[in-house]
Amino acid sequence: MSPRSRLEAGARLPGLIARLGFKRASADEDTSRDNLLQLVQLRWIAVAGQVITIAVATLVFRVTLPLPAMGAVLAALVGMNAASLVRLRSARRIDNGELFLALILDMAALTVQLYCSGGAANPFISLYLLQIILGAVLLEPWSVWALVTLTAVCFATLTLTSLPLVIPGLTSAELLNLHAEAAFICFLLDSGLLVVFVERISRNLRLRDVGLANLKQQAAEEDHIVRMGLLASGAAHELGTPLATLSVILNDWRRMPQFAADPQLSEEIADMEGEVRRCKTILSGILLSAGETRGEAPMVVSVEAFLADVLEDWRGLHPCTGLDYLSAVDDEILIVSDAALRQAVFNVLENAAEASPAWVGLSAHLEAGMIVLQIRDRGAGFEAQVLANIGKPYNSTRGREGGGLGLFLVTNVVRKLGGSVSAVNPPGGGAAVTLALPLAALQIKGAQRDE
Repeated sequence: MSPRSRLEAGARLPGLIARLGFKRASADEDTSRDNLLQLVQLRWIAVAGQVITIAVATLVFRVTLPLPAMGAVLAALVGMNAASLVRLRSARRIDNGELFLALILDMAALTVQLYCSGGAANPFISLYLLQIILGAVLLEPWSVWALVTLTAVCFATLTLTSLPLVIPGLTSAELLNLHAEAAFICFLLDSGLLVVFVERISRNLRLRDVGLANLKQQAAEEDHIVRMGLLASGAAHELGTPLATLSVILNDWRRMPQFAADPQLSEEIADMEGEVRRCKTILSGILLSAGETRGEAPMVVSVEAFLADVLEDWRGLHPCTGLDYLSAVDDEILIVSDAALRQAVFNVLENAAEASPAWVGLSAHLEAGMIVLQIRDRGAGFEAQVLANIGKPYNSTRGREGGGLGLFLVTNVVRKLGGSVSAVNPPGGGAAVTLALPLAALQIKGAQRDE
């Protein structure tokens, strides 16, 4: 490969990395939004719990509480939730600072409510642990330690100053029993909330990790494709020179009297020239797929014409293979004839013919805005290991070195178009590979058929 080709190929890599970075950011964004939503739900539970607790304390035990101040805190919590919901509608990403601020404000609200209801003597002071544990799961290390420090300061402050909690009509023993009962209720509340919300947050983080692992695998596969494309492009350039030399030699032979006078030799030379032209066509297709050809406008054709063109080339290579072709796609549906997609369909047909030299079937139909192509054969079918790893590189049982790339490349071409590839072993025997392609990705709005 020439240095210029390598530089052009290298220039494409930052775009690939940028796209993958965007996808990774998207996975983190979804997780951070879900985590803030968990805090919103927890805050609603806190508001409901405080309202019930204040009502029981004032109506049942006739405790005198600073209701205006405590009501203002409840109103502030409701306002925080409303602001958080608005933020969730408009923000794509919730960063560590926002989650840290949300937990700080929740801790401040809890501190005010405890200050108004007995301070450190209030059994519900253990709710501070809930804030710290949530912070340990959600926040970065520095934020967690900052939250722990602030919580410790608030706890120490409440031991020094607070409004007294006076419950009239109860003896010391009754007050002790009531304190133990309240502590037990607080323990159950803490435990239940921790199990529910930490499990939800952990699930969000697990889903994020799975998404990032999938993106990492996709990045590795796309990097593999880039490297294979560079090798294929380089080979295509290198093979161009010997093919041109062979073409010149064969042309000279055709004009030589000793060859021209022998019909059999002339026919063999014509066959050799045909094979050289076919090799050149294949190399042109490789370069086109690598994006290294210039000046060729994409053609707009019907789905029927696109498939007919692929099948015409394929029949030329397999004249003895029976082909059943069934299309239920309207001939008026136009798509852009994509060279990579054309090669992908051709590759699946080649695999089918290799497994079943006597017969291959191809069907096409529309389903839910997708063009569905199914290629079938009457071979031995896929092995279970191959079916479980469809679309993975080197997933083959033929034992050839470097084999198993056909469906891998097909899967990546179809995935780039927003489609999917699936493979099954039908009940009647053989194998079937289905390509589902979104029609919107293959069409150009307002395009007209190229004549």
